[in-house]
Amino acid sequence: MKTFTDNATRVWTISLTIDSVKRVRDLLNVNLLEPESGNPPLLTRIASDEILLCDIIFCLVKPQADALGVTDSQFGQALGGDVILAAQTAFYEELIDFFQKRGRTDRAKAALTQQKMINMAIEAVTNNLSQVDLDKELVKIMSGGQSIP
Repeated sequence: MKTFTDNATRVWTISLTIDSVKRVRDLLNVNLLEPESGNPPLLTRIASDEILLCDIIFCLVKPQADALGVTDSQFGQALGGDVILAAQTAFYEELIDFFQKRGRTDRAKAALTQQKMINMAIEAVTNNLSQVDLDKELVKIMSGGQSIP
């Protein structure tokens, strides 16, 4: 079980079990037990669609939310960028653990690879942006010159 804390300081525990997987399937028509399925694959959709990711996480913590009287909307209101990152990390770690313990190292490796790709993409974009001289680019644009790629 992995945890994260939302902006309202509520601690949420993500636990991947057959019950929670069925809940996600029934509420969202998403089968977490087949992360490679679909076009694009489910892991890719989760990585590129933050709303889908947050909906999946809400389904996974729904019994806790119900016990606290927290609605889907209230849950979403407490998910800022830093919380989404923490929840995403907790989700992938739980997914990897689930598949490893189940003996599905192929699916665990796929989830781990997807998590690494997300981190590498963020790092690459951040590095590229830090190399851009914004003042120089603005002067070029204002003078009618071409921007440096």
